[in-house]
Amino acid sequence: MFHQADLFEHATSRKNMDTPALLAAVAGASSRPKFAFMLLQLLAEVADEQGSAGPYVMTGNSVVPVRDWLCDALVPMGQRDSRRRSTVEAVRAELEQAKQLPADRAQAEDVIDSKVRERVRSSGRCNVSRTVSDLVRGGLLRRHYQGYRVDHENRGAQREAVYTIVPEALTVLRRRAQPGPGSRSSSARR
Repeated sequence: MFHQADLFEHATSRKNMDTPALLAAVAGASSRPKFAFMLLQLLAEVADEQGSAGPYVMTGNSVVPVRDWLCDALVPMGQRDSRRRSTVEAVRAELEQAKQLPADRAQAEDVIDSKVRERVRSSGRCNVSRTVSDLVRGGLLRRHYQGYRVDHENRGAQREAVYTIVPEALTVLRRRAQPGPGSRSSSARR
């Protein structure tokens, strides 16, 4: 199993980390801190007791690689993005030109959605990997790979990533998910 060590060791203690300290650490580690924090929060939701998420996440009745699951979970953040709309139009134009769209409008929209999802997932995997690398360098996340390895230079050959949130950050993220002493639970709401 390959384990990517932290590239920078942090001299500061994070034993008493709270949400503002975590946000500061994320902002210091990533040029896209909002995306990075959302990624960390999603990982915390599916992580085991030790903070490890992956290599696969169960979604309904299927199993998806954790990186693809993160891409799919973060797609709604880009739905209103003008690049997303232009991607839909480009895919539509390409399929129309190749005469690959079904005559039925609903089926055509399904084909377009499927092709757009493929493109978005492809670029999303790059965004997730880049952000994970930032968080690894920032000492908030560890990454290693699991699976079968074949002999060639691509270290990711037939292997999937496993992401582990450092214990201090995991504690903060899980504390955020629990209702505070002054909040009402959903069963208490009318």
